[in-house]
Amino acid sequence: MLYSHLTAAAKRRAFREALAGPDILRLPGAFNPLSAKLIQDKGFDGVYVSGAVLSADLGLPDIGLTTLTEVAGRSGQIARVTDLPVLADADTGFGEPMNVARTVQTMEDAGVAGIHIEDQVNPKRCGHLDGKEVVGLDDAVRRIRAAVDGRRDPDFLIMARTDVRGTEPGERGLRLAIDRAKALVDAGADAIFPEAMKDLSEFEAVASALDVPVLANMTEFGKSELFTAKQLHDAGAQLVIYPVTLLRIAMGAAERALEEISASGTQDALVPQMQTRARLYELTDYAAYNHFDSNVFTYKP
Repeated sequence: MLYSHLTAAAKRRAFREALAGPDILRLPGAFNPLSAKLIQDKGFDGVYVSGAVLSADLGLPDIGLTTLTEVAGRSGQIARVTDLPVLADADTGFGEPMNVARTVQTMEDAGVAGIHIEDQVNPKRCGHLDGKEVVGLDDAVRRIRAAVDGRRDPDFLIMARTDVRGTEPGERGLRLAIDRAKALVDAGADAIFPEAMKDLSEFEAVASALDVPVLANMTEFGKSELFTAKQLHDAGAQLVIYPVTLLRIAMGAAERALEEISASGTQDALVPQMQTRARLYELTDYAAYNHFDSNVFTYKP
């Protein structure tokens, strides 16, 4: 009933322990708290909060328009309803190094298990689009050092994302990504998110060069093929995110539903495709609230 029975600290410790285990962790992206509850119900290992999804939910493109307050607020809403650890997208840290440190503490307070901070210039853009620019290595390192210095809970995961692979073609781009990832680990990053890898061999090259967990981004319509979790695990990845999948599925269904209502004048044909009222009540745990009402609120000695 209400929120997770686990503290943020407990979820962070569990996340760290799972990352040290033998299995790849699967984190679908939640677009709201209810979808996070569904992710937990279906047995996944964690929940991801995508900056692209949050931007789209606000009706905005993913070009760095969202604020720390908006990201922390939505991340906190999602984190508090699930027992799973939540990894959140913190874009470039929302400012200069001091702002990055504040971002870490604000996201700690929001109850998430960790964040990733990228090395793009501001305003940033989707990692799987062309024309990205990254900051110099010194600036990228300063962001991660500031994040580590700002951290109060040692179990809070600070992941560094590098977009440098998409700025240079061929082998040079991969080599730059690996070299930068190493420098970010030296700066204190607990894990690495190498964005826009081309194929499994590139994930394998990054993972074999590092001694920290590596995340694979399986976003649709991107630079990478949609590899299976097993393929990614065999290539050395220890986390995989599906950042926009649920939003895209939901919005596709919503668009088709509106077209059906517009064409036929009723939603009757759509009812078999809908989540039932009973299933919604199950996810939101109506039974527990009823129990509370009858056993506590209306309790008479």
